[in-house]
Amino acid sequence: MSITVKDIAASLGAEAFGDVSISITGVAEPAMAGASDLALAMKPAFAKGLPDGQAQVAMLWAGADWQALGLKAAIVAPRPRFAMAGLSAMMDAGQGYAAGIHPSAIVDVRAKLGADVTIGPLAVISAGAVIGDGSVIGPQCFIGADASLGQGCFLREGVKIGARVTIGDRFIAQPGATVGGDGFSFVTPEVSNVEQMRDTLGDAGEAKAQSYARIHSLGSVSVGDDVEIGANACIDCGTVRDTRVGNGVKIDNLAQIGHNVEVGNDTLICAQVGIAGSTRIGHNVVLGGQTGVSDNIFIGDHVITGGATKVLANVPAGRVMLGYPAMKMETHVEAYKGLRRLPRLFRDVAALKKAVLNADGND
Repeated sequence: MSITVKDIAASLGAEAFGDVSISITGVAEPAMAGASDLALAMKPAFAKGLPDGQAQVAMLWAGADWQALGLKAAIVAPRPRFAMAGLSAMMDAGQGYAAGIHPSAIVDVRAKLGADVTIGPLAVISAGAVIGDGSVIGPQCFIGADASLGQGCFLREGVKIGARVTIGDRFIAQPGATVGGDGFSFVTPEVSNVEQMRDTLGDAGEAKAQSYARIHSLGSVSVGDDVEIGANACIDCGTVRDTRVGNGVKIDNLAQIGHNVEVGNDTLICAQVGIAGSTRIGHNVVLGGQTGVSDNIFIGDHVITGGATKVLANVPAGRVMLGYPAMKMETHVEAYKGLRRLPRLFRDVAALKKAVLNADGND
């Protein structure tokens, strides 16, 4: 792949300076860049590595003196990191999947494939499945009965889509992702110790040995447009109604979305987040890595949780939360500062106690 500096800048809506006819074949960190690479020196600190590499062209921050940096050309975008989205898409070499349907793939005669669909080796497309135009189904993927994928979807290796799952356009799933596994729903013949404990806030009563009966998932999963799900992440089916994921949601690796959960548009769910069943997540929410969310609660629009936050109760819109249990970030920080001061406080109290006791003894 080769593209000129001029064409890159035009595609990104950025400014180009110097010899814009230079051809670029890749991108690299400044110190590792070759002569045909575009060096990513989007901050002054990054530019310090330019002398160690061979880059002739770099993407720089606004106002950078590209000539003083010894470059022959430069690309400057108002928001360089946002420009990276377009640049990375432009330079992505892809996964090398061959076009068309691989001979080893199994496609049921009752499945419906749109135009220009690619299906990789050992993939299985079940009866009644519908796959939209231009979609790519990677090697060893499974598409369940009556599942539906929109246009321009891209499934990496080993993705599993369950029966009756509905997915919109431009869906991306990384290796091993699963959409449409059964929900984690079990019940005991009598009130269980867990139910008793939740009602009494700690007293489980007399423990009784009971076996669990499985509640089947009669619902499925509905996913909107422009959703991405990371490697080995899972979205469970609903018990009766569908689990729902809105438009533009991005889910990182190893995240778990439980049964009946509703996720609003443009929400970001980072790695190892777990959302328990029947919880509702608002629009434009960010759940930091390892955030845990209890069942049957609501998180409002624009909420942000820090890493490892445990949300056990409803969170109003716009809050920034941290800690276990989750509290306002500024409150958590003050509480943590107080915790760190405790050893010094104990020492001071001990010294005061000793001084008082000594004073009593002298009297």
